[in-house]
Amino acid sequence: MSLTPEAIAALVRPDSVHRRLYTDPDIFALEMQRIYGQAWIYVGHDSQVPNPGDYHTTRIGDQDVIMVRDTNGEIRVVYNRCPHKGAQLVAAGSGNTGKFFRCPYHAWSFKLDGSHLAAPLRKGLIDTNYDPKHPDFSMRPLARVDSYRGFVFANQSPEGEDLLSFLGGVTTSIDNLCDRSPVGEIEVVGGVFQVMQQSNWKVFYENLHDTMHAPVTHESSFMAARDKAAEQGEMPFELLIMDGNGAPWEFWEALELVAYPNGHGYMEAIFDPAAATRDPVSRAHFESLSKVHGEDKAREILGMNRHNTIIYGSGSPHTVFQQFRVIRPVSVDRTMIEIQTFRLKGAPAEVFDRAITYTNIINSPSSNVMPDDIELYRRCQQGNATNGGDWVSHHRYVGTDKTTEAGMVSTNGTSELPMRNQFAAWKKFMLQTPAQENRHVA
Repeated sequence: MSLTPEAIAALVRPDSVHRRLYTDPDIFALEMQRIYGQAWIYVGHDSQVPNPGDYHTTRIGDQDVIMVRDTNGEIRVVYNRCPHKGAQLVAAGSGNTGKFFRCPYHAWSFKLDGSHLAAPLRKGLIDTNYDPKHPDFSMRPLARVDSYRGFVFANQSPEGEDLLSFLGGVTTSIDNLCDRSPVGEIEVVGGVFQVMQQSNWKVFYENLHDTMHAPVTHESSFMAARDKAAEQGEMPFELLIMDGNGAPWEFWEALELVAYPNGHGYMEAIFDPAAATRDPVSRAHFESLSKVHGEDKAREILGMNRHNTIIYGSGSPHTVFQQFRVIRPVSVDRTMIEIQTFRLKGAPAEVFDRAITYTNIINSPSSNVMPDDIELYRRCQQGNATNGGDWVSHHRYVGTDKTTEAGMVSTNGTSELPMRNQFAAWKKFMLQTPAQENRHVA
Protein backbone atom coordinates (compact mmCIF):
# COMPACT_ATOMS: atom_id res chain seq x y z
CA MET A 1 0.00 0.00 0.00
CA SER A 2 1.48 3.29 -1.14
CA LEU A 3 1.60 6.01 1.52
CA THR A 4 -0.17 8.65 -0.54
CA PRO A 5 -1.92 11.49 1.29
CA GLU A 6 -5.23 9.79 0.62
CA ALA A 7 -3.97 6.48 2.04
CA ILE A 8 -2.57 8.18 5.16
CA ALA A 9 -5.80 10.08 5.78
CA ALA A 10 -7.82 6.87 5.48
CA LEU A 11 -5.90 5.31 8.39
CA VAL A 12 -7.47 7.69 10.92
CA ARG A 13 -11.21 7.76 11.54
CA PRO A 14 -13.01 10.04 14.01
CA ASP A 15 -13.48 7.08 16.38
CA SER A 16 -10.68 4.62 15.49
CA VAL A 17 -7.33 4.13 13.80
CA HIS A 18 -5.94 1.37 11.63
CA ARG A 19 -3.59 -1.13 13.29
CA ARG A 20 -0.96 -0.42 10.61
CA LEU A 21 -0.12 2.77 12.48
CA TYR A 22 1.57 0.58 15.09
CA THR A 23 3.09 -2.18 12.95
CA ASP A 24 4.13 -0.82 9.53
CA PRO A 25 7.88 0.00 9.31
CA ASP A 26 7.23 2.31 6.33
CA ILE A 27 4.80 4.37 8.40
CA PHE A 28 7.35 4.53 11.23
CA ALA A 29 10.02 5.76 8.80
CA LEU A 30 7.67 8.45 7.51
CA GLU A 31 6.83 9.50 11.09
CA MET A 32 10.50 10.18 11.69
CA GLN A 33 10.40 12.67 8.81
CA ARG A 34 6.92 14.14 9.06
CA ILE A 35 6.50 14.31 12.86
CA TYR A 36 10.00 14.26 14.34
CA GLY A 37 11.30 16.25 11.40
CA GLN A 38 8.78 19.08 11.88
CA ALA A 39 7.67 19.19 15.53
CA TRP A 40 9.46 20.78 18.47
CA ILE A 41 10.98 17.91 20.45
CA TYR A 42 12.31 18.02 24.02
CA VAL A 43 16.09 17.62 24.04
CA GLY A 44 16.86 18.03 27.73
CA HIS A 45 16.85 20.44 30.65
CA ASP A 46 19.40 23.22 30.83
CA SER A 47 20.46 22.00 34.29
CA GLN A 48 21.97 18.94 32.59
CA VAL A 49 24.60 21.19 30.96
CA PRO A 50 25.37 23.83 33.62
CA ASN A 51 28.92 24.73 32.48
CA PRO A 52 30.63 25.54 29.16
CA GLY A 53 31.63 22.29 27.49
CA ASP A 54 28.99 20.24 29.31
CA TYR A 55 27.02 18.05 26.92
CA HIS A 56 24.11 15.62 26.98
CA THR A 57 23.33 13.24 24.14
CA THR A 58 19.85 12.19 23.09
CA ARG A 59 17.72 11.47 20.03
CA ILE A 60 15.15 13.38 18.02
CA GLY A 61 13.29 10.66 16.19
CA ASP A 62 15.96 8.60 14.46
CA GLN A 63 18.64 11.28 14.77
CA ASP A 64 21.42 11.31 17.38
CA VAL A 65 21.99 14.83 18.68
CA ILE A 66 24.10 16.61 21.29
CA MET A 67 22.91 19.38 23.60
CA VAL A 68 25.94 21.42 24.65
CA ARG A 69 26.58 24.70 26.45
CA ASP A 70 29.03 26.86 24.50
CA THR A 71 31.70 29.25 25.77
CA ASN A 72 29.19 32.14 25.81
CA GLY A 73 26.76 30.17 27.97
CA GLU A 74 24.33 29.57 25.12
CA ILE A 75 22.81 26.11 24.65
CA ARG A 76 23.38 24.58 21.22
CA VAL A 77 21.99 21.40 19.67
CA VAL A 78 24.03 19.72 16.93
CA TYR A 79 23.92 16.37 15.18
CA ASN A 80 26.33 13.86 16.70
CA ARG A 81 28.42 13.45 13.56
CA CYS A 82 31.90 14.45 12.44
CA PRO A 83 31.79 15.82 8.86
CA HIS A 84 35.07 14.07 8.00
CA LYS A 85 34.19 10.36 8.10
CA GLY A 86 30.84 10.53 9.87
CA ALA A 87 31.97 9.22 13.26
CA GLN A 88 29.99 10.16 16.34
CA LEU A 89 31.87 12.90 18.20
CA VAL A 90 30.85 11.75 21.69
CA ALA A 91 29.50 8.51 23.13
CA ALA A 92 25.98 8.32 24.49
CA GLY A 93 25.55 9.97 27.88
CA SER A 94 26.66 13.19 29.52
CA GLY A 95 30.05 14.74 30.19
CA ASN A 96 32.29 17.71 29.50
CA THR A 97 34.16 17.99 26.22
CA GLY A 98 36.36 20.89 27.33
CA LYS A 99 36.75 23.95 25.11
CA PHE A 100 36.04 22.09 21.87
CA PHE A 101 34.88 18.82 20.34
CA ARG A 102 37.64 16.52 19.12
CA CYS A 103 36.78 13.58 16.91
CA PRO A 104 38.26 10.33 18.30
CA TYR A 105 38.82 8.99 14.77
CA HIS A 106 41.11 11.55 13.01
CA ALA A 107 41.26 14.42 15.54
CA TRP A 108 39.27 16.96 13.56
CA SER A 109 38.10 19.52 16.10
CA PHE A 110 35.13 21.85 16.36
CA LYS A 111 34.08 24.78 18.50
CA LEU A 112 31.28 24.20 20.97
CA ASP A 113 28.78 25.68 18.52
CA GLY A 114 29.84 22.99 16.03
CA SER A 115 31.81 25.23 13.68
CA HIS A 116 35.08 23.92 12.26
CA LEU A 117 38.17 24.63 14.36
CA ALA A 118 41.04 22.56 13.01
CA ALA A 119 42.14 19.49 11.07
CA PRO A 120 45.55 17.84 11.56
CA LEU A 121 48.17 17.84 8.77
CA ARG A 122 46.26 20.43 6.79
CA LYS A 123 48.95 20.52 4.12
CA GLY A 124 47.33 17.39 2.73
CA LEU A 125 44.15 19.39 2.09
CA ILE A 126 45.81 22.21 0.11
CA ASP A 127 44.45 22.69 -3.41
CA THR A 128 41.31 20.66 -2.61
CA ASN A 129 37.72 21.68 -2.00
CA TYR A 130 38.37 21.67 1.75
CA ASP A 131 37.09 24.98 3.13
CA PRO A 132 36.99 25.32 6.93
CA LYS A 133 34.39 28.11 6.58
CA HIS A 134 32.01 25.99 4.52
CA PRO A 135 29.14 24.34 6.50
CA ASP A 136 30.05 20.96 5.00
CA PHE A 137 33.17 20.92 7.18
CA SER A 138 31.41 21.77 10.46
CA MET A 139 29.11 19.85 12.75
CA ARG A 140 25.61 20.54 11.56
CA PRO A 141 23.33 22.44 13.97
CA LEU A 142 19.63 21.72 14.15
CA ALA A 143 17.51 24.24 12.33
CA ARG A 144 15.96 25.77 15.45
CA VAL A 145 16.58 25.61 19.21
CA ASP A 146 14.51 27.28 21.91
CA SER A 147 13.64 26.76 25.54
CA TYR A 148 10.83 27.38 27.98
CA ARG A 149 11.67 27.74 31.67
CA GLY A 150 14.76 25.60 31.30
CA PHE A 151 13.19 22.91 29.09
CA VAL A 152 15.18 22.86 25.85
CA PHE A 153 13.46 21.92 22.59
CA ALA A 154 14.83 21.60 19.07
CA ASN A 155 13.24 21.48 15.65
CA GLN A 156 14.79 19.92 12.56
CA SER A 157 12.74 22.15 10.26
CA PRO A 158 13.52 25.83 9.67
CA GLU A 159 9.84 26.44 8.98
CA GLY A 160 6.68 26.29 11.05
CA GLU A 161 5.32 27.77 14.25
CA ASP A 162 7.57 28.89 17.08
CA LEU A 163 7.99 26.90 20.29
CA LEU A 164 5.42 28.78 22.38
CA SER A 165 2.80 28.49 19.64
CA PHE A 166 3.54 24.78 19.32
CA LEU A 167 3.20 24.14 23.08
CA GLY A 168 0.11 26.30 23.49
CA GLY A 169 -1.82 25.74 26.70
CA VAL A 170 0.38 22.88 27.87
CA THR A 171 2.92 25.47 29.07
CA THR A 172 0.72 25.82 32.15
CA SER A 173 1.89 22.37 33.31
CA ILE A 174 5.54 23.34 32.88
CA ASP A 175 4.78 26.54 34.79
CA ASN A 176 3.23 24.62 37.66
CA LEU A 177 6.19 22.25 37.85
CA CYS A 178 8.65 25.15 38.04
CA ASP A 179 6.46 27.24 40.34
CA ARG A 180 6.54 24.46 42.92
CA SER A 181 10.07 25.65 43.59
CA PRO A 182 10.15 28.67 45.95
CA VAL A 183 12.63 30.31 43.55
CA GLY A 184 10.85 29.14 40.38
CA GLU A 185 13.72 26.92 39.21
CA ILE A 186 14.23 23.16 38.95
CA GLU A 187 17.13 20.87 38.06
CA VAL A 188 17.58 17.27 36.93
CA VAL A 189 19.15 15.31 39.80
CA GLY A 190 19.64 11.68 40.68
CA GLY A 191 20.43 10.13 37.34
CA VAL A 192 18.08 8.94 34.61
CA PHE A 193 16.27 5.61 34.42
CA GLN A 194 15.96 3.97 31.01
CA VAL A 195 13.36 1.34 30.13
CA MET A 196 13.11 -0.35 26.71
CA GLN A 197 9.54 -1.20 25.80
CA GLN A 198 8.59 -3.73 23.12
CA SER A 199 5.92 -1.59 21.55
CA ASN A 200 5.27 1.30 19.21
CA TRP A 201 5.89 4.79 20.59
CA LYS A 202 2.27 5.89 20.19
CA VAL A 203 0.97 3.22 22.58
CA PHE A 204 2.60 4.92 25.57
CA TYR A 205 1.06 8.30 24.69
CA GLU A 206 -2.40 6.75 24.52
CA ASN A 207 -1.94 4.97 27.85
CA LEU A 208 -0.89 8.13 29.69
CA HIS A 209 -4.50 9.36 29.75
CA ASP A 210 -6.20 5.98 29.52
CA THR A 211 -8.03 6.11 32.83
CA MET A 212 -9.92 2.87 32.13
CA HIS A 213 -6.80 0.72 32.39
CA ALA A 214 -5.56 1.68 35.87
CA PRO A 215 -7.91 -0.43 38.07
CA VAL A 216 -7.57 -3.38 35.68
CA THR A 217 -3.95 -3.48 34.54
CA HIS A 218 -2.55 -2.56 37.96
CA GLU A 219 -4.78 -4.74 40.10
CA SER A 220 -1.93 -6.95 41.26
CA SER A 221 0.16 -4.03 42.53
CA PHE A 222 -2.57 -2.07 44.31
CA MET A 223 -4.00 -5.22 45.90
CA ALA A 224 -0.51 -6.13 47.13
CA ALA A 225 -0.20 -2.63 48.61
CA ARG A 226 -3.52 -3.01 50.40
CA ASP A 227 -2.60 -6.43 51.75
CA LYS A 228 0.67 -5.07 53.12
CA ALA A 229 -1.05 -2.05 54.65
CA ALA A 230 -3.59 -4.31 56.37
CA GLU A 231 -0.79 -6.50 57.69
CA GLN A 232 1.13 -3.61 59.26
CA GLY A 233 -1.89 -1.51 60.22
CA GLU A 234 -0.97 1.61 58.24
CA MET A 235 -0.73 2.91 54.66
CA PRO A 236 2.65 4.69 54.32
CA PHE A 237 3.47 6.83 51.29
CA GLU A 238 5.27 3.97 49.53
CA LEU A 239 2.07 1.90 49.53
CA LEU A 240 -0.31 4.83 49.09
CA ILE A 241 1.07 5.74 45.67
CA MET A 242 0.57 2.13 44.53
CA ASP A 243 -2.92 2.02 46.00
CA GLY A 244 -4.01 5.03 43.95
CA ASN A 245 -4.59 2.94 40.83
CA GLY A 246 -7.31 1.07 42.69
CA ALA A 247 -9.54 4.13 43.15
CA PRO A 248 -13.24 3.46 42.35
CA TRP A 249 -14.66 4.19 38.91
CA GLU A 250 -16.31 7.35 40.27
CA PHE A 251 -12.86 8.85 40.84
CA TRP A 252 -11.71 8.21 37.28
CA GLU A 253 -14.95 9.49 35.78
CA ALA A 254 -14.61 12.74 37.72
CA LEU A 255 -11.18 13.56 36.26
CA GLU A 256 -10.90 16.32 33.69
CA LEU A 257 -9.12 15.54 30.42
CA VAL A 258 -7.93 18.62 28.53
CA ALA A 259 -6.75 18.40 24.92
CA TYR A 260 -4.79 21.05 23.05
CA PRO A 261 -3.75 21.30 19.39
CA ASN A 262 -0.65 19.34 18.29
CA GLY A 263 -1.64 16.35 20.45
CA HIS A 264 -0.85 17.90 23.84
CA GLY A 265 -3.01 17.73 26.96
CA TYR A 266 -3.26 16.85 30.62
CA MET A 267 -5.31 14.87 33.13
CA GLU A 268 -6.31 16.70 36.29
CA ALA A 269 -8.20 15.93 39.48
CA ILE A 270 -10.50 18.52 41.02
CA PHE A 271 -8.54 21.41 42.54
CA ASP A 272 -7.77 20.50 46.15
CA PRO A 273 -6.46 23.29 48.41
CA ALA A 274 -6.10 20.73 51.22
CA ALA A 275 -3.33 19.03 49.21
CA ALA A 276 -0.98 21.76 50.38
CA THR A 277 -1.02 20.68 54.02
CA ARG A 278 -2.31 17.08 54.19
CA ASP A 279 1.00 15.54 55.37
CA PRO A 280 4.27 16.74 56.97
CA VAL A 281 6.22 16.90 53.69
CA SER A 282 3.44 18.86 51.96
CA ARG A 283 3.16 21.24 54.93
CA ALA A 284 6.87 21.97 54.88
CA HIS A 285 6.69 22.55 51.14
CA PHE A 286 3.66 24.82 51.60
CA GLU A 287 5.47 26.88 54.21
CA SER A 288 8.48 27.38 51.94
CA LEU A 289 6.23 28.62 49.14
CA SER A 290 4.12 30.77 51.47
CA LYS A 291 7.20 32.75 52.53
CA VAL A 292 7.65 33.80 48.92
CA HIS A 293 4.12 33.97 47.50
CA GLY A 294 1.77 34.11 50.47
CA GLU A 295 -0.55 31.31 51.58
CA ASP A 296 -3.25 31.76 48.92
CA LYS A 297 -0.81 31.51 46.02
CA ALA A 298 1.00 28.60 47.68
CA ARG A 299 -2.29 26.69 47.99
CA GLU A 300 -3.07 27.45 44.36
CA ILE A 301 0.29 26.06 43.22
CA LEU A 302 0.16 22.88 45.30
CA GLY A 303 -3.58 22.33 44.79
CA MET A 304 -3.14 21.91 41.03
CA ASN A 305 -3.14 18.13 40.72
CA ARG A 306 -2.12 17.26 37.19
CA HIS A 307 -1.10 13.71 36.44
CA ASN A 308 0.71 12.81 33.21
CA THR A 309 0.73 15.94 31.11
CA ILE A 310 1.40 15.09 27.46
CA ILE A 311 3.80 17.06 25.29
CA TYR A 312 3.23 15.16 22.06
CA GLY A 313 6.41 13.86 20.48
CA SER A 314 8.44 14.54 23.63
CA GLY A 315 6.92 12.80 26.62
CA SER A 316 5.11 13.39 29.87
CA PRO A 317 5.95 15.77 32.72
CA HIS A 318 4.41 14.90 36.10
CA THR A 319 4.14 18.11 38.08
CA VAL A 320 3.22 16.70 41.50
CA PHE A 321 6.18 14.33 41.73
CA GLN A 322 8.47 16.46 39.54
CA GLN A 323 9.52 14.01 36.87
CA PHE A 324 9.58 13.82 33.07
CA ARG A 325 9.11 10.56 31.21
CA VAL A 326 10.83 11.20 27.90
CA ILE A 327 9.55 9.00 25.06
CA ARG A 328 12.10 8.12 22.35
CA PRO A 329 11.04 6.00 19.34
CA VAL A 330 13.63 3.36 18.42
CA SER A 331 11.84 1.25 15.80
CA VAL A 332 8.30 0.39 14.84
CA ASP A 333 8.10 -2.00 17.82
CA ARG A 334 10.67 -0.59 20.25
CA THR A 335 10.46 2.54 22.42
CA MET A 336 12.99 3.85 24.95
CA ILE A 337 11.58 5.63 28.00
CA GLU A 338 13.88 7.92 30.01
CA ILE A 339 12.69 8.99 33.45
CA GLN A 340 14.19 12.27 34.67
CA THR A 341 13.57 13.43 38.23
CA PHE A 342 13.75 17.11 39.18
CA ARG A 343 14.74 18.83 42.39
CA LEU A 344 12.80 21.95 43.26
CA LYS A 345 15.41 24.55 44.13
CA GLY A 346 14.74 26.07 47.53
CA ALA A 347 12.20 23.43 48.59
CA PRO A 348 12.73 21.19 51.64
CA ALA A 349 14.96 18.19 50.97
CA GLU A 350 12.08 15.87 51.89
CA VAL A 351 10.19 16.98 48.77
CA PHE A 352 12.96 15.65 46.53
CA ASP A 353 13.25 12.48 48.62
CA ARG A 354 9.54 11.88 48.05
CA ALA A 355 9.95 12.38 44.31
CA ILE A 356 12.81 9.88 44.18
CA THR A 357 10.69 7.40 46.12
CA TYR A 358 7.85 7.84 43.64
CA THR A 359 10.19 7.35 40.69
CA ASN A 360 11.67 4.19 42.17
CA ILE A 361 8.37 2.59 43.14
CA ILE A 362 6.24 3.58 40.15
CA ASN A 363 8.53 4.08 37.14
CA SER A 364 11.87 2.39 37.68
CA PRO A 365 12.87 -0.81 35.81
CA SER A 366 12.39 -2.68 39.10
CA SER A 367 9.01 -1.08 39.82
CA ASN A 368 5.99 -3.10 40.87
CA VAL A 369 3.78 -0.93 38.65
CA MET A 370 5.55 -0.18 35.36
CA PRO A 371 5.95 -3.86 34.37
CA ASP A 372 2.14 -4.12 34.25
CA ASP A 373 2.06 -1.43 31.57
CA ILE A 374 5.04 -2.78 29.64
CA GLU A 375 3.46 -6.23 29.43
CA LEU A 376 0.19 -4.82 28.10
CA TYR A 377 1.98 -2.58 25.59
CA ARG A 378 3.79 -5.67 24.31
CA ARG A 379 0.52 -7.56 24.04
CA CYS A 380 -1.05 -4.67 22.10
CA GLN A 381 1.91 -4.69 19.73
CA GLN A 382 1.69 -8.43 19.18
CA GLY A 383 -2.08 -8.45 18.89
CA ASN A 384 -2.09 -5.71 16.29
CA ALA A 385 0.36 -7.76 14.21
CA THR A 386 -2.27 -10.49 13.78
CA ASN A 387 -5.19 -10.65 11.34
CA GLY A 388 -7.69 -10.54 14.18
CA GLY A 389 -9.09 -7.17 13.09
CA ASP A 390 -8.00 -3.94 11.45
CA TRP A 391 -9.23 -1.12 13.67
CA VAL A 392 -8.28 0.14 17.13
CA SER A 393 -11.23 1.65 19.00
CA HIS A 394 -11.34 5.19 20.38
CA HIS A 395 -15.12 5.29 20.76
CA ARG A 396 -15.59 6.20 24.42
CA TYR A 397 -17.64 9.42 24.68
CA VAL A 398 -16.96 10.28 21.03
CA GLY A 399 -19.04 13.26 19.96
CA THR A 400 -19.39 14.63 23.48
CA ASP A 401 -16.11 16.56 23.73
CA LYS A 402 -16.56 20.24 24.56
CA THR A 403 -14.70 22.85 22.55
CA THR A 404 -12.94 25.59 24.53
CA GLU A 405 -11.00 28.66 23.49
CA ALA A 406 -7.71 26.75 23.88
CA GLY A 407 -8.73 23.26 22.74
CA MET A 408 -11.17 20.64 24.04
CA VAL A 409 -12.27 19.17 27.36
CA SER A 410 -13.90 15.83 28.11
CA THR A 411 -17.38 15.36 29.54
CA ASN A 412 -16.20 12.28 31.45
CA GLY A 413 -12.81 11.29 32.83
CA THR A 414 -12.92 7.93 31.05
CA SER A 415 -13.35 9.56 27.63
CA GLU A 416 -10.94 8.65 24.85
CA LEU A 417 -10.68 12.31 23.84
CA PRO A 418 -6.87 12.30 24.39
CA MET A 419 -6.38 9.46 21.90
CA ARG A 420 -8.58 11.12 19.30
CA ASN A 421 -6.69 14.36 19.82
CA GLN A 422 -3.30 12.69 19.44
CA PHE A 423 -4.24 11.06 16.17
CA ALA A 424 -5.71 14.29 14.84
CA ALA A 425 -2.24 15.77 15.40
CA TRP A 426 -0.61 12.66 13.89
CA LYS A 427 -2.72 13.04 10.76
CA LYS A 428 -1.96 16.76 10.48
CA PHE A 429 1.79 16.22 10.65
CA MET A 430 1.77 13.19 8.36
CA LEU A 431 -0.11 15.10 5.65
CA GLN A 432 2.22 18.09 5.90
CA THR A 433 5.25 17.43 3.72
CA PRO A 434 8.39 19.24 4.93
CA ALA A 435 9.94 21.75 2.56
CA GLN A 436 12.97 19.47 2.53
CA GLU A 437 11.89 15.90 3.18
CA ASN A 438 15.37 14.89 4.33
CA ARG A 439 14.93 17.46 7.20
CA HIS A 440 18.66 17.87 7.70
CA VAL A 441 18.72 21.62 7.25
CA ALA A 442 21.48 23.79 8.70
